[in-house]
This record gives sequence, C-alpha cells and structure tokens, in this order.
Amino acid sequence: MKQDLVQLFLQYLKVERQYSDDTVTAYTEDLAEFKQFLADNGGMKEWKTVDRLDVQVYLTSLADQHYQRTSIARKTSSLRSFFNFLAKNDLVTSNPFANVVLKKHQNHLPRFFYEREMTILFEAAKGKGTMLDLRNSALLEVLYATGIRVSECANLTLGQIDFDVQMMLIRGKGDKERYVPFGNYAKQALQTYFTDCRSLIMNKYHKDHDFVFINHYGDQITTTGIEYILNQIIKKSSLTAKIHPHMLRHTFATHLLNNGADLRTVQELLGHASLSTTQIYTHVTREHLQSDYQKYFPRAKEKEDNNDKN
Repeated sequence: MKQDLVQLFLQYLKVERQYSDDTVTAYTEDLAEFKQFLADNGGMKEWKTVDRLDVQVYLTSLADQHYQRTSIARKTSSLRSFFNFLAKNDLVTSNPFANVVLKKHQNHLPRFFYEREMTILFEAAKGKGTMLDLRNSALLEVLYATGIRVSECANLTLGQIDFDVQMMLIRGKGDKERYVPFGNYAKQALQTYFTDCRSLIMNKYHKDHDFVFINHYGDQITTTGIEYILNQIIKKSSLTAKIHPHMLRHTFATHLLNNGADLRTVQELLGHASLSTTQIYTHVTREHLQSDYQKYFPRAKEKEDNNDKN
C-alpha cells in the first residue's frame, strides 16, 4: 500500500483546504486505523483494490468494537474524503465509501450551562488573582462571549481583535472568515490580561509572537492546554458537571436564542455553513420553557387568577 498517497492527501488538507493541525491529525489516525485493519484482514492491499466488501467488513468491525455512531460516521467521512481525493486525481477508479449510508439516530440536545452556572464559573476563574488567573478569566470570557471553536481560540492573534469596535475577525474551518462581536466583560478581561499577564510572561521568557493566549512559558497555548484550564476552573467551582470547550459554544448559542436572537444570526456568528447545523440550538432551557408556558398558556394560570378574584 502506497503511503505516499496518504501524505499527498494530508498535504492537500493542510495547504489547499487550510485544515487545522487537529483536524489533519484526526484524518491521519482514521487512515492509519483503516490501513491496519486491511493489514490484519487479508494482508496489505493497494488503495485502488479496496472494494465495497472491505468497507462492509470494516464497518461491521467498528460496530463489534462498540464504537459510537458519531465515531463511525467521522471515520467513514475521513475515508470517503480520502478516496474522493484519489478518484479526482485518477489514482483510483471508484470510491468504495461513496454510497455508505449510516442509519440515522436521534440527535441529542447539546449540553450547555445555565446563566447562573456561568456566573459561578466566572467567579471560580478569578482564583487568587494571579497572572495566570487573569489569563484564565480572559479565556473563559472570550469563549463564552464569542462562541468560537477551541481551535479558533488557540490560533487567535492580536491582529484579529479590534477593541475600538469590539469585533474579532475569526478564521474558521476551511480558512473561512467571519466577524464576531464581543462585549465589555470580554474587552476588560482581555485588556487586563494583556497588561498584567501576557506582556510580563512574554518579556520574562523573551518570546515574540502574536498569538493571544499563551501558556506559562509564553508559547502559544494548545487546544489541550485550553481544555486543561477549563477543567481546573470547574474543579475550583461548586459545579459537579464536566466541561468541554464546545459546551461554551453551545452555551453561547443557547443563550442568544433564549434571549431573542434569530437563527440566521446565530448561524453567522457560529460560522456554520448550513442552517441545518444550527437548528439543533432551537431547543430552549427547561427554565425558559417553564417561564414561557406560565406566561402565555391560559390554563396554566387560570386557577391562580380565580383565587385572586375570590
């Protein structure tokens, strides 16, 4: 099996598609896993000899290993993209993953934080007011205020932030750009972080780059580093929930919609190519649902109104 075709594909993802390092790594792992599967089940094969039977056996193997449907769908998508690339470049005659359709499952509502929970997180992020606490507060404020992806946050540069108009120019998937506003809380947190943390650490370790968020050595923070920081924040809080950076993105979208934003606006802010992707956020919190029910449904308050008349 020619590994150079894989490298050619990965180079295409990096250069032409402008995919992030994390995304390219995911493709690399999916391709390596499929290659190992083929090696373990009949020996090495050329990519052009992979057929539908290989695909069917592979998908059955993933199901037998109890992979989640979302994981199987991602692996299938990676391999479909790889073979599409080979087919377009006349390196294979057909794409064995082209017509693979996975059984749909009911979408789970995205996990998010209530507004009172966010207040608790912001308080926990303050910590003891150390330099890194200032960074952590700014990081949390930005993720919540903008709904940007963790990779977009890690790669955010100083030149992408305009404090005068309070907007960020975000470069998302496929190097697509969008403008996202941010509020006064995020503005103040960022400015304090720049003055009392970032500049001091950068000078201490003689670093010189434009990435906004840094680690304790002054280097660009990684997505893993961001996840670690958020886990430390929630451990300091009174909350028992687990946290992932994407939960803050979910929270951003949910709070916008619950406070009256329209779906198209949320789609634009999140950088979704399709409105259907954004529609998962049309759910409302139980608290908001109960509030609207009590406010607008006549029989929900009829007994109370009658008691008032008596």
